Amino acid sequence: MPLAAFALAAGRLSAALDHSPLLAAGTLFGAGVLTSLTPCVYPMIPITAGILAASAGPERPRRRVVGLTLTYATGLALLYAFLGTLAGATGSLFGAVGSSPWARLATAALLLVFGLAMLDLVPVPVPRRALAWAAGLRGGSYPAVFLLGASSGIVAAPCGAPAFATVLTWVATKGSPALGFLYLFAFSLGMTALLVAVGLSSGLVAALPRAGPWLDRTKKAGGLLILGMAGYYFYQATKVW
Repeated sequence: MPLAAFALAAGRLSAALDHSPLLAAGTLFGAGVLTSLTPCVYPMIPITAGILAASAGPERPRRRVVGLTLTYATGLALLYAFLGTLAGATGSLFGAVGSSPWARLATAALLLVFGLAMLDLVPVPVPRRALAWAAGLRGGSYPAVFLLGASSGIVAAPCGAPAFATVLTWVATKGSPALGFLYLFAFSLGMTALLVAVGLSSGLVAALPRAGPWLDRTKKAGGLLILGMAGYYFYQATKVW
């Protein structure tokens, strides 16, 4: 599909989301699920589930495994929701974000970079110190697992970062801290949905499809969608002039 068609589809989606917060939250939940199906995130789901199960102790009582899994997901979700709140508040401070051609050009440029990153044309470096710090964290208690979930949202999913940054950029244009919280919370719940499902059903790990080329296709499809959004904002900026 040509990029112009992606831009048109992204424009229609953005317009629909602007008028329906519930639709936006549901869409972002789905976007979070798709983000979890990327090469960096998906293979970590059974590994993370195993770490959480081991943290429950030698006997691994089912209730504690479920509790730790939900705590991990909540840690990541609340961190993203806080960043969404901050993005919404920051957008409202500058004002007129949606009508400014310069703001639209800046948004389009950011989305262009994020889309190219999803297509592996722009590298997304992850700070080594942050990775080492995250690797040194251990579970065992609910506060530790909560912190582990929050930290993983920053450093443990480099190929999911462009998708997250895209959502964060879009939220900033809304200028609403409350919507920022809701949208990023929904997105992060989608990212952890498979992990929570595995935590609730121990047999689900074996049922998950193996990692393969389909993960790269999912990632590239997301990259093309983000490029379509960039094209939409470029078009909106040129209409003003």
